[in-house]
Amino acid sequence: MRSDVLPPMEYMDMPEPLPLRKVLGPSVILAGVGVGSGEYILWPYITTNVGLGFLWLAVVGVTLQYFLNMEIERYTLATGETAIAGFARYWKPWGLVFCVGAIVPNLWPGWGTAGATTFTYLVGGNPTTIAVIVCIAIGVALTTSPVVYKALETAEFFKVGLTLVFLAVAVVAAIEVSAWGELRENANTLGTLPTGDVAIATLLAGLVFAGAGGANNLVQSNWIREKGFGMGKYVPKIESPLTGEPEPQPSTGHMIKQDEENLKRWKGWWKVANKEQLVSFWAICLASIITFSVLAYSTVGVGANLSESPDFDFILAEGNALKDVVGPWFGTFFWIFGTISLVLVALGVIDYVARLVADVLKTLHLRDNEKWSESKIYTFVVWGMCTAGVCVLLSGMDQPLVLLVLSACLNGIVMFVYSCLLVKLNRTGLPKAIRVGGVRLGVLLFCVAFYGFFAGWYVIVQVGELM
Repeated sequence: MRSDVLPPMEYMDMPEPLPLRKVLGPSVILAGVGVGSGEYILWPYITTNVGLGFLWLAVVGVTLQYFLNMEIERYTLATGETAIAGFARYWKPWGLVFCVGAIVPNLWPGWGTAGATTFTYLVGGNPTTIAVIVCIAIGVALTTSPVVYKALETAEFFKVGLTLVFLAVAVVAAIEVSAWGELRENANTLGTLPTGDVAIATLLAGLVFAGAGGANNLVQSNWIREKGFGMGKYVPKIESPLTGEPEPQPSTGHMIKQDEENLKRWKGWWKVANKEQLVSFWAICLASIITFSVLAYSTVGVGANLSESPDFDFILAEGNALKDVVGPWFGTFFWIFGTISLVLVALGVIDYVARLVADVLKTLHLRDNEKWSESKIYTFVVWGMCTAGVCVLLSGMDQPLVLLVLSACLNGIVMFVYSCLLVKLNRTGLPKAIRVGGVRLGVLLFCVAFYGFFAGWYVIVQVGELM
């Protein structure tokens, strides 16, 4: 792709595709970051207000994110560059736009606060104080790991494993068989929205966090190249400037050669990347949303005087109900899982914001600066985000669900913008043989309309409330 913003890409051979077992990781991280806000909190919260009849919206949300993620991966597989670098080749300020789009929605430490709140259900204490400690601990963890990606991958693999164990126990021990039958109500509500019982902001939050959401999806580019997918093999990894050996090179890419052998390898990589995303992200996120929602329906029920409480009352009520239905150990396990899960979401969120910002600044604005490596910028942003989170908490804005809904709504607007840009990037920025088309192009255009509709609706409602 020709551009005055970045140097032209050299053509190089694509590495041989690897089997699925050797590439598992990036989508596990994405699922690990996703399973917490939407799965553990927002969709069960929606269920306690309107029942199980609107989970079809969650299916749509996760499926759309699967296709979005693959279009983000398409460009990186073929070039080794992030999708944002591709956007910036058309217009340089797009890089800074997405830096703001990653930082601003995530300045509100909703996940750390939520994890701290569930922790108080176990041992008591002040959730704000605990959340401040969590922010500091995350900064230390992310900036002292020799290779940041490996540490993050290990943490999120643990979380996903714990999620699968919890879901299996819940299905066997806690969910009434009759509750599963209520899922058939989705056939009657298909195409309708529960706007009479759920605020548009909460509904948009559920759709955005049905999976990962916001700029988080864009960082799939960074994670797959750190794992060595496709042309990402040629890009240096982020290492800790304290314990590793950071490399100062900017992360521009190399375009895949357009010959028969390289296109054959491309097809192999595309096939395994789709499998990795389907198994690790789509299946885990969807199973989590459905099971946690059915669990909430089976234990807390619908309309238990929680619909007007924008806080964690329903998580407290659900844990207590699980203690009565299954046993004290399972209610405790529910809160332990929530604490670990939400803290690891917070870890992943700060990593992806710092990773995105560091890549943009080094690639587009500090290419020739030998002092500021991508690793050093990453460290600076991590501690900046942690410090900002502490300041928000100490200011008194510490309601977890309010913080999560605010973050999700801002992220929904970001998703609309990059859905539009992905259409242009993967239609005009790649050679004809590997560009998006057919059904996938249709789904991408539907994403533009889908996120544009809900983000626009949210903005109109907010403007109306101010007038």
